[in-house]
Amino acid sequence: MNPRVKSVKAIQDYKLDIVFDSNEEKIFDCSSLLNFGVFKELQDEEYFKQVQCKYGTVAWPHEQDICPDTLYLNSKKI
Repeated sequence: MNPRVKSVKAIQDYKLDIVFDSNEEKIFDCSSLLNFGVFKELQDEEYFKQVQCKYGTVAWPHEQDICPDTLYLNSKKI
């Protein structure tokens, strides 16, 4: 099983700075999701910044979330 999200912070250009429970820090680019279904709301930068760590992954107030395995496997190490 891949590590789960320990903390998350929205940074510029629709990217997330994520620390996993393995203490690895990586960057996940959300820009490819912005035109897809429920993720369109993330185009609003103020809303995008409301990201939180919930249940080992990232989530926004209106329940958009991303699989923690996707986050880990598709993130780039800092």
